[in-house]
Amino acid sequence: MSKKRVRYVWIPIIISLLAVPIGFYYVNWSKGGEGAGLYSHAWIPDKVFAYWNPEKFYDPVDSVVGVFEGEQCVTCHEAVTPGIVNDWRASGHSKPANNKQPVYCSDCHGSDHKKLHLPSPEVCGSCHNTQHTQFKDERRYGFPSHALAMERALDAKHFADKPKAEVTACLQCHSVATKCDSCHTRHRFSAAEARRPEACLTCHSGPPHPDDETYFASAHGKRYLAEGNTWDWSKPLRKGNYPVPTCAYCHMDNGKHQVADKSIWKFGIKEVNPLTSGNKVKRDKWVAMCSDCHEADWSRQRLTEMDAERKGAWKKLYAAEDILRDLRRKDRLYPAAGERPPYPNDLVDSIWPRERIGFFDGQASAFYNVSSIERDYFEMWYFHNLGAYKGAAHGDIETIKKGHDGMDKSLATILKKAGAINKLTEKELELNGRRSDPGKLWFSGEYTEFNQENN
Repeated sequence: MSKKRVRYVWIPIIISLLAVPIGFYYVNWSKGGEGAGLYSHAWIPDKVFAYWNPEKFYDPVDSVVGVFEGEQCVTCHEAVTPGIVNDWRASGHSKPANNKQPVYCSDCHGSDHKKLHLPSPEVCGSCHNTQHTQFKDERRYGFPSHALAMERALDAKHFADKPKAEVTACLQCHSVATKCDSCHTRHRFSAAEARRPEACLTCHSGPPHPDDETYFASAHGKRYLAEGNTWDWSKPLRKGNYPVPTCAYCHMDNGKHQVADKSIWKFGIKEVNPLTSGNKVKRDKWVAMCSDCHEADWSRQRLTEMDAERKGAWKKLYAAEDILRDLRRKDRLYPAAGERPPYPNDLVDSIWPRERIGFFDGQASAFYNVSSIERDYFEMWYFHNLGAYKGAAHGDIETIKKGHDGMDKSLATILKKAGAINKLTEKELELNGRRSDPGKLWFSGEYTEFNQENN
């Protein structure tokens, strides 16, 4: 081999060796701004963020100075915040079993009042190691995930671009990753309270994930609404302890703090083969769970019905995507990529604008820089489709019908709009020889400019 050829071999090796440390440096720098996540230099947190992401943003008050023991904390806060003290007194922390010492305020918040902190999952995990380890283990399943929920929000490119009020609202639920009181309300931290459906439905509600609506409309939910207040919620989540299952009973076997163990992951938001070897194991776990009350064959039939619902849903979604791709291929989306603001914080999109259609790119249509017909598809996929899936998963026939009716109407609207777009574009081409150019019309406006200046 000649010296010249050897020299060329070293070039990609040297580039690779340089790229790795530069990449690590860039990621560390990107997370070192006033905000948090990959775009921390692009936004500034509001004060309420201290409660959604306390490890990153909480600063203790400076009105009190000193180092205090737990009993002193209780004595002071009986006057300052008596409700908190009452909750603590009713908790297992104040009266632990087996003659253990009480868990005082200082054990979770620290003793030095100028260095107080809100307890993160790691703080709780110092005592509740099993639960914390199970919770963290959910990370291996990727998104969506409770353990990765905050990372999912902060590392999204649109996070720094959407109005502050909107993303603050998002973090109320995504903070399940950064604090345990999303499920166990402070300062009682009652396991009995966390077993009830309301502990989960605080977040698992609303158009994209109507778990509350579909559960309460099911046979299980109706019985819970009628009788739930008479049940003994101090009992563990085990067979025979509850007349019908709740969210935690089904998704957290025997109190296991890892809800992805049985889930056929992403089944509602992308087409997934439910019969792979891995998913077959998960389905067998679901059948075993349902068999606490039902026959195994009956349980398998319910899963088969959900498979059929999903096949029908994706047939409709793909039909809509085909229409949008045809418009994109003919350059007939309006405004097209390049005629509207690029996707937030996306260098590639600013250089090479492109429409986002389908699962991997379609989520971008949640935001304002898309055409009307693309937004129609997003709502079809994210609201009607997911509503139908949640109905199928929880046994709510009416919500399945409602979701599919919504998809049918959306598909008809998309088809009608596509026809109008094609007709209008052909007329423009006939008259002007080209499609209308909106210029900078979509690049300015109160919503766009306000976000850029105030986030």
